[in-house]
Amino acid sequence: MEDKGKKGKTFGLGCEPVVGSLAPAKKKQYRITNRLQEGQRPIYAVAFNFLDSRFLNVFVTVGGNRITVYQCLEGGIIAVLQSYVDEDDEAFYTVSWACSDKGSPFIVAGGSKGIIRVIDAGRESIYRSFIGHGNPINEVRTQTLKPSLVISASRDESLRLWNTQTGICILIFAGAGGHRNEVLSVDFHPSDIYRVCSCGMDTTVKIWSIKDFWTYVEKSFTWTDLPSKFPTKFVQHPVYSASVHVNYVDCTRWLGDFILSKSVDDEIMLWEPKVKDEITGTGAVDVLQKYPIPSCDIWFLKFSCDFHFNIATVGNRAGQIYVWELQSCPPVLATKLSHPQSNSPIRQTATSFDGSTILSCTEDGTIWRWDDVSNSST
Repeated sequence: MEDKGKKGKTFGLGCEPVVGSLAPAKKKQYRITNRLQEGQRPIYAVAFNFLDSRFLNVFVTVGGNRITVYQCLEGGIIAVLQSYVDEDDEAFYTVSWACSDKGSPFIVAGGSKGIIRVIDAGRESIYRSFIGHGNPINEVRTQTLKPSLVISASRDESLRLWNTQTGICILIFAGAGGHRNEVLSVDFHPSDIYRVCSCGMDTTVKIWSIKDFWTYVEKSFTWTDLPSKFPTKFVQHPVYSASVHVNYVDCTRWLGDFILSKSVDDEIMLWEPKVKDEITGTGAVDVLQKYPIPSCDIWFLKFSCDFHFNIATVGNRAGQIYVWELQSCPPVLATKLSHPQSNSPIRQTATSFDGSTILSCTEDGTIWRWDDVSNSST
């Protein structure tokens, strides 16, 4: 593949992006403590629960028409807690934890049918189903500052903001300034409750603002009429749009005010969006660091971070996991994880709250568990 880094871009002396070395620093040592064959169908998503301190070792997976809740126990044990099977011929692609206003843990999942299922894991029952997207859902994410709000990214080129408590679709991000192909990933800003970033097959990363529409969010909590009668608002213009990558961008996460985004060009970039004009959505891009990930050239391979963003873990199509330190400059590859029998594409990783456990879910329906043994005597 040709060198796409020379696409007419020049950098001031000392301002070029810092590229991480693929020589593992071996600062961390993980070993496999469990592998679980869930079934024959691909497992596309896995997520730890960071919302509730009671359930930090609980995770959820989705694969085929099944949603399964597990618990990581001492000694590498993975215990099955709950399992839900969708009666339709659904293929779930994404899952996220949310929370009711009373503190009950919710599981929010979406997939090929374009329907979002909200499960009350506290009561072990389906709580709501959201119908609105016209195509499959590629990702759902939860607003951790207000965990009854979730946002979904779809093949239909739109994002939708939902209130899981009331079942209302509050906002639809699409239209004149929206994505021009599948939206593959979305994330809420960790401290600015009004900010959302999204990315997709059109190679762009966009930042959206909810600030001017916050009254709709507040109204969604007190709405007493049918959810379908809520005056859902279209947001047609992002406050920022940039083509940081030259190919599909399939995963994006905020790192403070910076953005981590991964493309199918075998790398994650850390960059600063410099918004010039929110009305036109124009601005500059300052690429700070690049984290190479070999054999990551197929789309829908998603990375994850621990709660404090000390590490990012990402799998590739060869079944290997790269563990990058996020608080280092230049980037440091803490370790690379591989096993002779792990050779199926890793669709997503889940990094535990403190980074001590890494889970991967694969195309061949397997969950792998790696535990940090850096400080262990074994």
